[in-house]
Amino acid sequence: MSRRNFIKLSALGLGGLLVTKLSANTSSSNFSKRRMPSQKPVVISTWRHGTAANKAAWKKLSSGENALDAVEAGVRVTESDATNRSVGLGGYPDREGKVTLDACIMNHESECGAVAFLQDIENPISVARKVMEETPHVMIVGQGAYDFAIEQGFEKKDLLVPETKAAWLKWKESQEQKKPEVNSENHDTIGMLAIDVDGNISGACTTSGWAYKLHGRVGDSSIIGAGLFVDNEIGGACATGLGEAVIRIAGSHTVVELMRQGKSPQEACEEAVERIIKKHKNIKGVQVGFLAINKMGETGAYSVYKGFNYALKNNVQEELIDAEFKMK
Repeated sequence: MSRRNFIKLSALGLGGLLVTKLSANTSSSNFSKRRMPSQKPVVISTWRHGTAANKAAWKKLSSGENALDAVEAGVRVTESDATNRSVGLGGYPDREGKVTLDACIMNHESECGAVAFLQDIENPISVARKVMEETPHVMIVGQGAYDFAIEQGFEKKDLLVPETKAAWLKWKESQEQKKPEVNSENHDTIGMLAIDVDGNISGACTTSGWAYKLHGRVGDSSIIGAGLFVDNEIGGACATGLGEAVIRIAGSHTVVELMRQGKSPQEACEEAVERIIKKHKNIKGVQVGFLAINKMGETGAYSVYKGFNYALKNNVQEELIDAEFKMK
């Protein structure tokens, strides 16, 4: 081999080693920045009451059942908790003293069902699922929703417990239109999102709504695209807080579409909250929080004001997480 060829081959070899080393370093750097999936299955839900709801959902998920069964079982726990004042049994009534409920559910095939202004039925989420599976409709409301529930075998039940009745009577004496207090009465929802062992996503959302609201008022929690939205190719999102504000930006759909554009769940929730703020001339007292999960199992949460939290459960974690927020 000539000296010239030897030098050329040596140079090529050294260059190849350098390229290999640089490529390895670059790959390592990119790998460290790449979003890594969390454990599956996974379930997340809004607020402290989501911890107990997650336990029920996890029993389904950990035994290999699907995400739809899990989210229904999970939020039913909160609906049936007579000590909870913002969901189902024991929820604050409207100004007429009636406990009226809104709920919706959505599966990985974009099938969905909802009920609104439903009275005297303890578990509206299960009625919403029946609407999805047993009718050609998405939403049934009011007396029609009640009649449908009875036809499907649900029992009539008085949802106004003694404690909430006493609070309503006290409010009635003042005859003041009550506005929800931030992180007190306007975290009026449990929203839950789950990914099962097959990687499919479902979600559920249920509430008794704004305390002492006008009779007939419906918030975001029964509205697909506002209180809840799932796209199995991308992820899912749910909302909590003042429903009127969420509806104005089709909140949960907005979060999912932002994830479709490449944003992380956290970034998507943050941008949705920014939109809420921009749509209000006066944001004082308007609390809204968003919770999201993407197809990889990453989660995100963000709210207008401090105080929103969410419960997370997977194979390695079980915790209540304080969400980041925009305003103190």
